Amino acid sequence: MKPLGELLSMLKHSASISSIMKNAARITILSLLVGMISGAPRAGAQDGSIEFVARATPSSGVEEPIRGFPFYLLSKSFEEIQKEVAANYPKPDMDAFIDRMTGASKELRAWMKKNHWVQLSGEDFVKKLEVDDIMTVPEFFDAYVERMSGDQTVNFPTPKYKPEQLKKDPDKYKRLKAEYREDVKQFLIKNPKSTAGMDLNLEDIDPFSQWTQLQAKSEPDIQRRMEELAQSKYLVARAQTDVEGQGVLRRVPPGKYWLSSLEVAASVGDAHLRWDTPVSVRPGQPTYITLSNVNAVQPSKTSPSSK
Repeated sequence: MKPLGELLSMLKHSASISSIMKNAARITILSLLVGMISGAPRAGAQDGSIEFVARATPSSGVEEPIRGFPFYLLSKSFEEIQKEVAANYPKPDMDAFIDRMTGASKELRAWMKKNHWVQLSGEDFVKKLEVDDIMTVPEFFDAYVERMSGDQTVNFPTPKYKPEQLKKDPDKYKRLKAEYREDVKQFLIKNPKSTAGMDLNLEDIDPFSQWTQLQAKSEPDIQRRMEELAQSKYLVARAQTDVEGQGVLRRVPPGKYWLSSLEVAASVGDAHLRWDTPVSVRPGQPTYITLSNVNAVQPSKTSPSSK
């Protein structure tokens, strides 16, 4: 057996080691806790905010606030959401629609397919017409001649052939008809603006209303899906304006967003405005933006092509 003094010395040494180990463990745990606390992100500390005001100016010229109106902060522009949804819905086949048209000449069908256009009215349509189009497509030629023959203010060519000549003297009939068409062509070349108004004589054969009805069949489903995505998948925050037309969106993570009114227009007098305005949020800072006629969504022109 070891002497008592030696045993006591060993016990004392062992206690010191145990104490040191306990203290080291405490220090290690404390260090870990401090690291976790200092390294953990502080909730909302880097978020920003958006303070906005919405105003509209009708034709009277008096600017007014947009009161009690909902605005949506989106992570994707409403315009892009619309494109996303529309891409998932089959579009009507315009060529097939043109093929199903009754009473249309082959030249008119060919022109529609070439131009991807089915509206035979309006300024945009008339501007698309070239001289060769009018001379080649029977419906266009007849409409132009009918329009100009009724205008007493111009010296428009008159035909020298008569229907009964076709049987009596077909060669003369064909020659006079060709000369008349050439006279009409030269008049058209010299007077390019004379096509204005000829579309009025095409109203009876214009298939545009039928085309728009065909397109409209899927519109309710598309609109409903757009609203669903905007208010769920791409919704970041929502705010309603007060009596001054002001709204605030708080605790918004830094990034690029769009402040949108979706498909709903804010009405003040004769002004009906929608917004889909880009806005950037910086860490820990407020972003200020004014919504007005200037940055409102411009009304899109309905295209009679592949809308």
